[in-house]
This record gives sequence, C-alpha cells and structure tokens, in this order.
Amino acid sequence: MIDTTALNGATIAFDLDGTLVESAPDLIGAVNAILIAEGFEPLAYNEGRPFISRGARWLLQWGLEIAGEQEANARTAALFGRFIGYYSAHIADESLPFPGVIDALKALRAGGAKLVVCTNKPTDLSLSLLTKLGMAGLFDGVVGTDAVTAAKPNAAHLIEAVEAVGGDLARTVMVGDADTDVGAARAAGTPLILVDFGYTEIPAVELAPDILLHHFDDLVDACAALLNGPCPVHPLYQTTS
Repeated sequence: MIDTTALNGATIAFDLDGTLVESAPDLIGAVNAILIAEGFEPLAYNEGRPFISRGARWLLQWGLEIAGEQEANARTAALFGRFIGYYSAHIADESLPFPGVIDALKALRAGGAKLVVCTNKPTDLSLSLLTKLGMAGLFDGVVGTDAVTAAKPNAAHLIEAVEAVGGDLARTVMVGDADTDVGAARAAGTPLILVDFGYTEIPAVELAPDILLHHFDDLVDACAALLNGPCPVHPLYQTTS
C-alpha cells in the first residue's frame, strides 16, 4: 500500500479537456453548429475528438478545410466569435466529468493537496464549464491560457499555475492527456501522469509519462507514488494495460 502522507502540501495540476472532463461532444457540437449554419457538412465526432488538444480555433479551421472552404484561415477569423458565443451557451449540454474524477479530487484535497487547473482553454470558459458541472469548488485555482505569460507546452504555464495557488513546483505533479501537457511538465521538471482516455493524436503510452492512468480510481496512489520518489517496480508504473 502506498503512503499517501506525501500529498499533504503538494500541488496537483490538471489539464481540463480530455483529462478532467469529456468535453468533446460540446466542442465538436459547437464547431458543427457553425459549419451547418454556413452550409457545410459537419465534422464527424470520431474524426474530431483526437484533435481537441489543438484548440477550438484550430478545430474550427480544420472543419472548414475538410468541408472544402478555400479561405479557411480568414473564414475562421470571421466566424470564431460566433463559435465562442454558441459554445459558451452550450458548454455543458453533454460534457461530463470522467468516471471517478470527483471522488479522486475530493480524496486529494482530503489528503492536504492543493489542486489547480492548468489549461489552454480561456479561464472564463474553464470556470463556466467547471461551475456548471459542480466541480469548480474542488480547485484552489483555475489558470487558463489568458492568465499566463506563455501557454502549454511552455513551462511558464505550469509554473505560474502552481504559483497562483501558493504551491511548490518541487512538490507538484502534472496530470494531463496530450503532448502539450508532456511538454510543460518535462520543461518544468515535474512528474507526469497521463490518462489514456483523453484527446491526443499520439497514443498516451507513446508519450512516455511517468505513470499512465487507465481510471481515476488509481489517481491518488499514482500522485502519492510520484511524490514519494521513483518506485519503478510498482504496478502503477506500468505504461501498458
């Protein structure tokens, strides 16, 4: 059994989309609402889901390109405000926390950890989503891309998110799902947990996290294991299912 006392005073930083919340249905839904209104074919859900980590603007532009728009960049710039308006109004229509995440967050807090969201989503949209899902109160801070000097994969995003909640970078673990999270954690020198059910073009196992998580039931032990120092023989360190 892993000693969880190391959680006390530690900081656990989380990506949002694809890590804490299955938000793809509403993000792709908002892209498709714009595409359909403009007379284009909608983006297939399974085609769009792996690319959520690239950001909403990229996803909208890609949807326009796939649909045959020749001036996709300019069209995206013209339509992005409408996209944000629609998405804001429908941000939690179908989005849900991943199974087990609420209990895991509560257990981390009970163990004395500070929790911060470190996301490339704008802070206001992140807070809106978390509030509507009843999750906002579980975090000591929510730090979006607009609130930092540089966004993930730059280390500054993670460093400044930890500072925002009074945390210690030397006692921080990053939890994410994609290469942007990997880049930030590695550049900042923090241990890294990736979930294998998020939004990534490259399978999470190939991104070589310190721990690959298959379910949030294992999150508390995974964080404690990393905070206690390397323990490569522990089964949580296996990066394949």
